[in-house]
Amino acid sequence: MIDAYLLPLQRRLLHPAAAALHRAGVRADHVTLAGFACGLAAAAAAACGAYGLALAGLAANRLADGLDGEIARRAGPTDRGAFLDIALDFLFYALFPLGFALADPGANALPAAALIASFIGTGSSFLAFSLIAERRGMTAADYPSKGIYYLGGLTEGAETIALFAAFCLFPGAFAPLAWLFAGACALTTATRLMAGWRLFR
Repeated sequence: MIDAYLLPLQRRLLHPAAAALHRAGVRADHVTLAGFACGLAAAAAAACGAYGLALAGLAANRLADGLDGEIARRAGPTDRGAFLDIALDFLFYALFPLGFALADPGANALPAAALIASFIGTGSSFLAFSLIAERRGMTAADYPSKGIYYLGGLTEGAETIALFAAFCLFPGAFAPLAWLFAGACALTTATRLMAGWRLFR
């Protein structure tokens, strides 16, 4: 919901670091893979109940996700880079709640399953819309720097990361937060399905 407003600020903040990494010969794909490794470590830390480490891994994953795009824009974006970035982001979004389910299956397994299922809805509607929009030559004016048509909604990246941070800071509230966000994701999926139904007829 607020990604379009945050992206310009994010780019300005990451510009110096991305420029330095690019000059040092660091490739965007390497940053993407390193960020995913941090995300895996964050999920593992959550599963072990080490929520402070999980929060640190989450922050490192998101920092890498911002840096890889900035580096790619300097070196020249590639299809492989866009593929890795999107695929690993969606995988991380599923694995992080799984860590909390493993930490306390009795309390967290069902809400984590509902949350991950809701991510399938938001993710599949997002990618399906982007695929058809690209075929039609459509562009998203609010997200000109994205490699694909970026369809916004009630639950976007910023809201999801805020949720994940809240999981780490308040692990005892995982279940109600997960249920609440799963409901918001269901609304996002519904609005994207309606947008596709209207635009692609």
